[in-house]
Amino acid sequence: MTTSILNKKKATKTSKVKNKPLLRAKTMQRAAILFKHLSDPTRLQVVTLLTEGERHVGGLCDQFNMSQPAVSHHLALLRLGGIVDRRRQGKNYFYSLTDTGYRLTKIVKGVGR
Repeated sequence: MTTSILNKKKATKTSKVKNKPLLRAKTMQRAAILFKHLSDPTRLQVVTLLTEGERHVGGLCDQFNMSQPAVSHHLALLRLGGIVDRRRQGKNYFYSLTDTGYRLTKIVKGVGR
């Protein structure tokens, strides 16, 4: 019985070594998806603007001179990517960055330097 437990531990260590390339590939795939969400200039501007604090959809519409459905579409894509989050207050939604969103804005600002 003791040998079977030892063998399981060895198999687990070996499987971790084999899973490193798989984990790395999944990490790169996740990064590519996040950058794809930011590939649109409007979404990139929205994320950059949200670093200053949460915003109401109407305020974002005024800022970008876009219709409410167009801004909501961009925000929905950013929400699906886990970059922004929303909270409801009455009939209104307020959007803010998630931790992932803040990390991405640091990368974007680093590219601009």
